[in-house]
Amino acid sequence: MLDTDMIDYNVSSRIISLTTDFGLSGHYVGVMKGVIASMDATLRVIDICHEIPAYSVAEGAFVIAQSCRFFPAGTVHVVVVDPGVGTSRRAIVVESGGHYFVAPDNGVLSQVYEQGPLQPHVIDVERHALQPMSRTFHGRDVFAPVAARLAAGRPIGEFGEPAGTCVQLPSTIPEETVTGRWLGRILTIDPFGNIVTSFREKLLPPSGTSFLLLTGKLEVSTRAEAYGEAELGAAFAIVGSSGYIEVSAARQSAAKLAEVKVGDPVELILL
Repeated sequence: MLDTDMIDYNVSSRIISLTTDFGLSGHYVGVMKGVIASMDATLRVIDICHEIPAYSVAEGAFVIAQSCRFFPAGTVHVVVVDPGVGTSRRAIVVESGGHYFVAPDNGVLSQVYEQGPLQPHVIDVERHALQPMSRTFHGRDVFAPVAARLAAGRPIGEFGEPAGTCVQLPSTIPEETVTGRWLGRILTIDPFGNIVTSFREKLLPPSGTSFLLLTGKLEVSTRAEAYGEAELGAAFAIVGSSGYIEVSAARQSAAKLAEVKVGDPVELILL
């Protein structure tokens, strides 16, 4: 974790982070940054990720939840994974744990919600969006200008009325189905093919204790402390940098070996 003694939580960060499924080959990310700079060129914009798989709200939820806690308090996080853009889905601005989030209300903040309570407000797009407002690019016309104003010090209540509850994806918190048997799901698959499960480190028994980790076509009963400890091609369990148990295969894609995808079930059996 970060050395929190070095962070002054009483100072607004004036930082905006961007997480989208836009990719980097088009103009979309650059235009959002241009809108922010046009409103306040002193704001700092940091890219978290623009390679979220298209339309994958669940993976967007994972990425922002794992990233936001490493930013200074007061950061404004813009998350645009928005297959419902232009429909009746709401646009929201949210405060949680001293951070702010600007996003569509489609579940993309679900894992942030699991970390602590949200205080959402529905954005009044008629007042706060760029006009004329596109039906297809709310990242530019709604989320970027709201984020810029929020990061510049506007109070969250200025953007709209309290939202009540937000849309939530199915919980990622594992369930103990019977004693010693846990059911979870795949949160994401990283570029190396490592399968990130929803099991936290504390569920993995200590070395020397028997267990089975079942996902797709893989059954894993060994663990490693580092990726390089395992023999080439061997599948194993490891605790990743985010504190989740991963299923990995040495220098191979565990996801391809298991034939699984994000959202699929995974079981942990303590023997």
